[in-house]
Amino acid sequence: MASRSRVEALVSVFVTVHPHELPGLLHAFTCFFFLLGAYFVVLPLRDEGAISLGLGSLPGLFMASLLLTLFAAPASTYIFSLPHLSKSKALMLIHRFFGASLVLFFMLYSGLSITSSHYFATDSLKWPSLQDAKEEINAPERKSIHRRGLEDLGWYYISLRISLYLWVALMNLVTISATWARVIDLMNSESGSRLFGFVGAGATLGQLCGSLLAVAMARLGPFLLLFSALLMELAARFSVGIGRDEYHESQELSIRSETCDQSMESHSETADKTPVYIKHKFSAMLEGLQLILASTYLLHVCCFLWLTAVVSSFFYFQKTSVVATAVANALDRRRMFAQVNSFTAVFILIGQLTLTGQILTTAGITTAICAAPVVALANMTAIAIWPTWIVVALSETLRKVLNYVLTRPGKEVLFTVVTRDEKYKAKVCIDVLVQRLGDAAAAGIYKILQGSPNKGPSTVALCALPVCFAWFGAAFTLGRRQARLANSHAISS
Repeated sequence: MASRSRVEALVSVFVTVHPHELPGLLHAFTCFFFLLGAYFVVLPLRDEGAISLGLGSLPGLFMASLLLTLFAAPASTYIFSLPHLSKSKALMLIHRFFGASLVLFFMLYSGLSITSSHYFATDSLKWPSLQDAKEEINAPERKSIHRRGLEDLGWYYISLRISLYLWVALMNLVTISATWARVIDLMNSESGSRLFGFVGAGATLGQLCGSLLAVAMARLGPFLLLFSALLMELAARFSVGIGRDEYHESQELSIRSETCDQSMESHSETADKTPVYIKHKFSAMLEGLQLILASTYLLHVCCFLWLTAVVSSFFYFQKTSVVATAVANALDRRRMFAQVNSFTAVFILIGQLTLTGQILTTAGITTAICAAPVVALANMTAIAIWPTWIVVALSETLRKVLNYVLTRPGKEVLFTVVTRDEKYKAKVCIDVLVQRLGDAAAAGIYKILQGSPNKGPSTVALCALPVCFAWFGAAFTLGRRQARLANSHAISS
């Protein structure tokens, strides 16, 4: 009890927390710490593969990510719909599944023939490009020794890098969205406004520690996949303690029994020959999409998050283009990105621990989610006028700090006023699918602009300004609607 009192006193320095909220809050903080740590430990492996494929491959990778999420989003919805699986266990299984997949990727890389062992040089994470692999394959002395199967080695290695890039991006989206769904299920709009900043601080701290670990253990190469899998297992264990399901499970069982009775009557009248369990699986996988289409509020959320993803991806392409042009040396580019990320992480952590709860509870959700479009509008205008890497670095710092301190916690508060099914099923579909739809739309627009004769950083930035205005309108409308729903829920309760 004494130790719990000390922990409660420590947490209370940063946020206002009630005693019954403390265990779930600490488990959520720790779970996100390990989730983001696992992601940023393996991120250098993913990004190095993408860089070696060339900047021109990024739009194609974004489109491939969209196709992958078309299958992943319904599958995640189905896992949360399983009748004999509690939400806590479903979340733990999702984390363990992705952790096991990282082990599989390590085995695939390690399973390459001994002749390719130079690809795993312990002093560098710079894996070979496709041209390097072709040159190695075409070397006369190597062809004379290993003539069979060696010609496919480069293509096999390239496919692994593409697969890892897509899978790690999917892992990040699904695990974070599913964990937030679990946290939101235990909080309302008021408690979420107070505590989501502290929960997000766990993710930021994990990002910072994961990045530092990746730098310190860079010589391990693909063995980082195993370390990331270990962190995913720790996240799975702490996810169980976020909340308990006793009340909800009993409520769900009664609802399921009524649903089953109605279902049996319906089937007896129609005499359909299709097996019931097949229909259940198919309908459960599409239930998230059905819930979204049936709710105007969720459609507004989709519109807001789609515009968020479009502008974020647009800025990502813009940033990459400006920095690639302004900073010629690859090492200098990586150093600049690392410095910006480390610099912003400190401010994000401080802001989440001190400002997020205060702003969300006093200024409200509308102010929190409208701030991002306003800053994006200013950033794009600045880049259009001064397309330099200094302006890009300052814009990236401001954008990230605001995004993690206000926009992301505010986005999660949006889901505190929806039903439980919508939190677990619709939210995962929105976070995973809508995010990738926004990325794909931005990639398509950027590709079109690249082919225009007057392309350039200023032109591209100017084209993004109307999207920022639309984003602000969607944020303002959605914030006002969420506030009305939160007030009506408070009055009814």
